[in-house]
Amino acid sequence: MVKKILAYETSTNICSVAFQNAEGKVFEKRIQGRSVHSDNLFLFTQQLMAEHDFKIEDMDAVLVSNGPGSYTGLRIAASAIKGIMFGKNVDLFACNTLASFAMATENNSEAIHSIIDARRNHVYHQAFKLNDELEILSEAKVIELSDLEDQIESGNILIGTGIDRISKKALENVQVFDVSFISANSLIRLFQLKNNADFCIKTHPEELNSNYISSSQVNNTNT
Repeated sequence: MVKKILAYETSTNICSVAFQNAEGKVFEKRIQGRSVHSDNLFLFTQQLMAEHDFKIEDMDAVLVSNGPGSYTGLRIAASAIKGIMFGKNVDLFACNTLASFAMATENNSEAIHSIIDARRNHVYHQAFKLNDELEILSEAKVIELSDLEDQIESGNILIGTGIDRISKKALENVQVFDVSFISANSLIRLFQLKNNADFCIKTHPEELNSNYISSSQVNNTNT
């Protein structure tokens, strides 16, 4: 049985809301830019509900990208979820943002490097391997760009934000997926994995605490 799912991706400057219906078809509303989340998250939700004739309580699951990522985007999503799901008996799952990025590649590789641009000379990074399941190769943490470049090998995949800050030499023979691939659709793909419990944690709206990048995390890499 195909689950009806609503998914939210706001961890970067992308605001994306995706809906999967009972036939397994996925529909998305998406916009990119600064300060786009607060104006569009509720709007996209309402548009999808009107266009596809569903209510929140009809969903089998609601997914939210839970970081790491932008404090503003993640905070807005967490606040919106609390309002959208208030009084609704629907399962809510907080999902690993970097793992969802890896699902967007839909490719096999010895390593998929998911990154989010951080402050100064850093990125948030986690590496995966994708076959029938998504395998974790490294922990999610803030690292310097030079450390990331040392980890990237020929034939690897790189996806996320801040790719333009990486040297051309490090990107030789590397498949690159830019911000155009960041989407709430990937959260749905992540949730459909057999090992989705490794990345999507069941929670409650009032307990939703986003994993955002802080300046202290960046500073700690230099101590």
